[in-house]
Amino acid sequence: MAENYSAFKDLNLSDARSENETREEYKLRKKRNNKVLKFYNNIGREAFQQMFPEGANYRMFEVPEKEAIKVDTKKVGKAK
Repeated sequence: MAENYSAFKDLNLSDARSENETREEYKLRKKRNNKVLKFYNNIGREAFQQMFPEGANYRMFEVPEKEAIKVDTKKVGKAK
């Protein structure tokens, strides 16, 4: 494993709100930070590094578009 691994390099973990950040953006950032930190503390550094080799970022919270998650029902079959 990389010795210089930084799990949170792309996250703003500051408790202070930035000048250009609205209250809603601040609250959302804090909520996401808490989720990442809780997950990190639950699974540990090694497992987190295996799951996120480039470290955590805010893109991991984005919902994929419907087209990207569309499943071909011919291969999988229909739900009963």
